[in-house]
Amino acid sequence: MQRTAGRFDAPLTVRHESARPLDVALTLGQLGHGPFDPAVRRTPDGVLWRTSLLATGPVTQRIVQAGPRSAVVDLWGEGAREAADGVAALLGEDDDAAGFTYPAVLRDAALRAAGMRMPRTGRVLESLVPAIFEQRVQSVTAHRAWRWLLTRYGSPAPGPAPDGMRVVPTPQQWAAIPSWDWHRAGIDAGRARTAVACARLAGRLEEAALLAGPAARARLEAVRGVGVWTSAEVAQRAFGDADAVSVGDFNLPGAVGWTLAGERTDDAGMLALLAPYAPHRHRVVRLITTRGHASAPRRGPRTRLVDHRRY
Repeated sequence: MQRTAGRFDAPLTVRHESARPLDVALTLGQLGHGPFDPAVRRTPDGVLWRTSLLATGPVTQRIVQAGPRSAVVDLWGEGAREAADGVAALLGEDDDAAGFTYPAVLRDAALRAAGMRMPRTGRVLESLVPAIFEQRVQSVTAHRAWRWLLTRYGSPAPGPAPDGMRVVPTPQQWAAIPSWDWHRAGIDAGRARTAVACARLAGRLEEAALLAGPAARARLEAVRGVGVWTSAEVAQRAFGDADAVSVGDFNLPGAVGWTLAGERTDDAGMLALLAPYAPHRHRVVRLITTRGHASAPRRGPRTRLVDHRRY
């Protein structure tokens, strides 16, 4: 890994070279929350822009695929040097897929996704808050709330980031959001209370990134309102956990069941189908979701879109 730095307003640049295939788009694709996430943007030229709030301050990252095994990352902001130290983990260099054998039905998907890694951001609250927003609601509703609150309470992205990009609020800012703005964003009182509680415990929760898998998730789940689905969503992104399964997801059991067994199933059935692939169960799920046609045919009405701003 090579670093160069220019003037104060120039980026800190990290060139990451790997011995294994690296697909930046697939590796970091799960970090965004909706197509209009103010913290993650992919521009028409294929460049991925991402912001983050680290202990040393905010950072903007410009991530470019430089070759089949390499990427160049430009960083701006007070947190640039700290973020530079985390580039390898962010790009999944610590992700160990040794011993993983993909299901035969996913052969084509696995070959196309040979460079997909499990990213590790190391930032808990940045994954935890949007996961709380996504609890028990349709994704479009949660993504709209995330976008609205980041636009209103986030800070402008450092450096030459695309227009409208924001850095997530600080824990203190999350905790101070008034009830009426949670409501305006479409977040009901229960999810708002959970997000505020997590913000107030941010110091302890961020330490979870330094713990082993079960202990890390147990620390998150000790907060009322954070269950196994939410902790799995955080583990997949903040901890780079290749085995964390989002149990309790409305659509996931159907997708896994339809892909691996040709039939619908529930959470228990999904876990049984994924069991042979531990400790790579989330890796299998990622292959299924990148495959593009995993869902079973619909046999009932669509779930009604609930807008909590109306109540």
